Amino acid sequence: MKALIIAGLLAGAVSQAAHADPVTDAARTYAAFWNTGDPALARQALSPDFIDRTLPAGREQGVNGPLQASQGFRAAVPDLKAEATHIVPHGDLVSVRLHFTGHFTGTFGEVRGKGQAIDFQAFDLYHVVNGRIAENWHLEDNLTLLRQMGIMPDPQSAPSKTQ
Repeated sequence: MKALIIAGLLAGAVSQAAHADPVTDAARTYAAFWNTGDPALARQALSPDFIDRTLPAGREQGVNGPLQASQGFRAAVPDLKAEATHIVPHGDLVSVRLHFTGHFTGTFGEVRGKGQAIDFQAFDLYHVVNGRIAENWHLEDNLTLLRQMGIMPDPQSAPSKTQ
């Protein structure tokens, strides 16, 4: 009986330790959404009244915005992977560096991929309230992404003005 009580207490302590930081947990869950595209993970990580403070043109505000972005990006890069290489919490804020990789084999707008390797970074700052991301400020290296997709010319391959 005593062993069962001790085992139960230890299991509870391990469970609490695994979820001791709701700020970091929210960031990890949201990173898992970007890695997998699973909408349930986004809904788990984001507050129902989520606000994207750096909303790109054409993207819906709220939880549906990231769902729309992920779906569109995965249409272009079906094997997309996202790794949270740095998660730095500070109070109710957390900074995250995401490293995206994959291959452009789908379509992006009217451009069809040719298997180009995709490898770029994004930096996010989340404000977490009650264990869920309430606000997000983000910056993606879209210039690198668009060059890798062949949508924007790489300056090294562009003709010089003297030619």
